[in-house]
Amino acid sequence: MTRAVLLMLVAMTLIPSGDAAAKLLTGTHQVTPIWAAWIRFVIGTAVVLPLTPISAWRFLADWRVILRASLITGGICCILMGLAREPMANVFGAFFIGPILTYVLSALLLGEKISFGRSVLLLIGFGGVLLVVKPGFGMTPGLIWAVVAGLFYGSYLTATRWLANDVPAKALLFSQLFIAMIITTPFAVLNSPTITFEIAGLSALSGLFSMFGNLLLLFALRLQPGTRMAPFVYFQLVAATALGWLVFSTLPDTLTWIGLAILITSGFCSLLLADRR
Repeated sequence: MTRAVLLMLVAMTLIPSGDAAAKLLTGTHQVTPIWAAWIRFVIGTAVVLPLTPISAWRFLADWRVILRASLITGGICCILMGLAREPMANVFGAFFIGPILTYVLSALLLGEKISFGRSVLLLIGFGGVLLVVKPGFGMTPGLIWAVVAGLFYGSYLTATRWLANDVPAKALLFSQLFIAMIITTPFAVLNSPTITFEIAGLSALSGLFSMFGNLLLLFALRLQPGTRMAPFVYFQLVAATALGWLVFSTLPDTLTWIGLAILITSGFCSLLLADRR
């Protein structure tokens, strides 16, 4: 359990770090989100390819692998659309509809055990998401993109757990990067920026942080069930808030702070309840 937790914490720090680099690309350098997503997939594929065994290529024809890769493609493209318009903490708060969906789908589709207490805590966590999103009285297009990204991501996490024992971790990582690159290439070609030193550097950071974060996530999910690891995904909120302050000098408003606090508290209470059981 300890090893899986450590892997999750590092992964949940690396992933928003990659998104912070992408936000700089789409904000400061006016790169389109679809191109920022594509270059992340390209860099990730280039780094992983030499380490990928030949046997991994056969999984590219598996419809389940294609579905999983399509889900993460949609999730990353949508969250970058949201990050281009909103502060990091707000986007990640809305995005955290994802772990709630993971919990539900893991139980319904994979037969993983749930409890009444944890279900109540996840419902409270959903209330935290609503405080961040503010539907009807403060919801913005950027937050809508973030919610859609969360739905994609929650489905992706469930698919990862679904395939974790059937497909090797390296094959899962390679397939999601390679297939996502293929899916986004036509759109990226139409939105290519002029490459500068700054754009190249930020693109490399975005791709490498995201790739290593997702690799560690895969290993963590192989060690523990999705329902058990889901609360630790909330650590991204802490990392995203810290990065938003350090890199962009932005902090959430009062309602968003309350929503983030509810999300984090409910998530870790759910973990403690699972440990006690």
